[in-house]
Amino acid sequence: MALQKYPSLFLDRDGTLIKDVGYISNPGRVVFYTCTFDALKEAQQFFRLFIITNQPGIAKGIVTLDEAITVNTYIQSVFADKGITIESIYMCPHAKEDKCHCRKPKTYFVDQAVAYYNLDVQHSFVIGDHPSDILLAKNAGMQGIYVLTGHGKKHKKEIDNCVIVKKNLQYAVDYILKRVQL
Repeated sequence: MALQKYPSLFLDRDGTLIKDVGYISNPGRVVFYTCTFDALKEAQQFFRLFIITNQPGIAKGIVTLDEAITVNTYIQSVFADKGITIESIYMCPHAKEDKCHCRKPKTYFVDQAVAYYNLDVQHSFVIGDHPSDILLAKNAGMQGIYVLTGHGKKHKKEIDNCVIVKKNLQYAVDYILKRVQL
């Protein structure tokens, strides 16, 4: 008997779930978008939720690994307090020039999550405010949804016209839930 596979949402952190305020080294600087909690509560009824975040401030010495982990732990605990389960937060600590194996748009973290959680890639999505999020979705065989929060407006010209673009996370989740056969 085959194990059930689960659809998932891979979410960018800064600029998608929380305001992009630069390199965040302490939880006191975390500001959630007002729509984040309601959107994720709706989404988790049908999807497993994951965060994949590039944090080049670690490689640049602006943020320590411990500080970044503390921020991620805080974010995950706030979600848990709101009844939202983030299965895992994956974080690339490298700078773009490091050409590492885990930085988005590479599928390293998606591949780990798919193997560990038995995910259904065909019915999964990536939501983010950077072209690397859309490329991650494409590289992993998922659909990407681009949001105009964070750096979304700035980089919109860098994505293909066929990419689905939504105002924010809530609009992206609404779009998914209205169109996906679950």
